[in-house]
Amino acid sequence: MRIRDILRRKGGTVATVRPDATVRELLAVLAEHNIGAVVVSPDGAAIAGIASERDIVRRLHEHGADLLDRPVSAIMTERVRTVAPDTAVEDLRQTMTEHRIRHVPVLEDDRLAGIVSIGDVVKSAIDELESEREHLVGYIRRTGS
Repeated sequence: MRIRDILRRKGGTVATVRPDATVRELLAVLAEHNIGAVVVSPDGAAIAGIASERDIVRRLHEHGADLLDRPVSAIMTERVRTVAPDTAVEDLRQTMTEHRIRHVPVLEDDRLAGIVSIGDVVKSAIDELESEREHLVGYIRRTGS
C-alpha cells in the first residue's frame, strides 16, 4: 500500500495556518477540525513548519498564557519530515516510529498534497490485515470443501 492510497480514501484537504497567525488562532483551527496538528504555510502550498498540540503544551509550560498571543512561527517545528505519494506506508510507519512523529505532510511536485497521521497509518495496516484474512478464509473455504 502507498501513501496515495491513504490520501485517496481520506482526501487531500490539509488544515493550514499562516506563520503570523496567533497560537490562539491555531488552537481554533485544531478545535474546529478536531485534529492534532496543522501545517504552517504562508500560501497553503509551501511548508514553513508544522505545529501540533504537543508544541503548544511544551511552550505553554514555558511561557504561560502569554503564549496565546504569540505567532505560530514562535512555536512551530521548522524541520518538517515529508513524504511523497508513492512512498510505501510501511516506510512511513517506520519513520514515524523512529522519529516519534505523528503527522507527516505529503508533497507532490514540491506542493502540499495532503497529510498523513499515525492514525491513518494504523488504519491502513488494519485494513491490509483484514483483507488478507478475508482472502485466507475464502481460500480455505474453496480448498477445504
